[in-house]
Amino acid sequence: MQPIISVKHLFKTYATGHHALKDVSLDIMEGEILALLGPNGAGKTTLISSICGIVTPSAGSVSVAGYDIITDYRKTRELIGLVPQELTLGAFDTVWNTVSFSRGLFGKKSNPEYLEQLLHDLSLIEKRDSVLMTLSGGMKRRVLIAKALAHEPQIIFLDEPTAGVDVELRKDMWRIVEKLREAGVTIILTTHYIEEAEEIADRVGVINDGMLLLVDDKKSLMHDLGKKQLEIELKGTIEQLPESLSEWDLVLSDDGGQLTYTYDTQARSTGITALLQAISDAGLSLKDLKSKQSSLEEIFVNLVNLDS
Repeated sequence: MQPIISVKHLFKTYATGHHALKDVSLDIMEGEILALLGPNGAGKTTLISSICGIVTPSAGSVSVAGYDIITDYRKTRELIGLVPQELTLGAFDTVWNTVSFSRGLFGKKSNPEYLEQLLHDLSLIEKRDSVLMTLSGGMKRRVLIAKALAHEPQIIFLDEPTAGVDVELRKDMWRIVEKLREAGVTIILTTHYIEEAEEIADRVGVINDGMLLLVDDKKSLMHDLGKKQLEIELKGTIEQLPESLSEWDLVLSDDGGQLTYTYDTQARSTGITALLQAISDAGLSLKDLKSKQSSLEEIFVNLVNLDS
């Protein structure tokens, strides 16, 4: 299967000398949801802007559905919808006119039924005749999303779409994402809400300092890089670990009633059986055991720290 977006050896150096992208290569498959994670200034927005044709790369190439983003700009741009971070809207037009104009800008025939459903899905239908300058920040964010979807793009970029918005909009946003997924739309999002990426993404990319550290299936990433923790609740409390348990990677809780053992799920042996025997030999009695998988956030933090 051919990727719908193909990024090859992309570099971007700004006039200030800042290297925003450093040899980034990435293939994105049709219909998938890819989450790009990275700290502020990592290069996420520059990468998205390069694919959308807003920023001109210093080197490398990008193709969208087989079309080059520079030589076939008009074709690639009509395939893409972009929800930027900034509230880039006019002041004096109405919601309906803004969304209708955005659709017409891409040469799409008038389709009031589609636009009405879109505004309804985004809880904007009652604001259709409202002037943009009278809207709240959350409502303006909804209009940006409606603008990006007005021409029914095959690919949608969501650059921090729920940053600083209310819970209701966030829920509306993810409901629309689910509908787009069902329709086969390819979705690329950047987010600081890592739990959202963990919830909806098929694959996760981690970018830092302009470099793409990895891109992997979410489940595979958590399986391969994630650590598991065994939480061992004791029947009594202890003030310090017995000397006989010093060889184990154990952390004693502040109240002295729980031991936490971190282990590698990919190791030949987890060592749990031997550990439990050692705890028993040390005269400690167990009350309960439970295991916990590392979250995507913990994996992300570890990766970024390793790269720093």
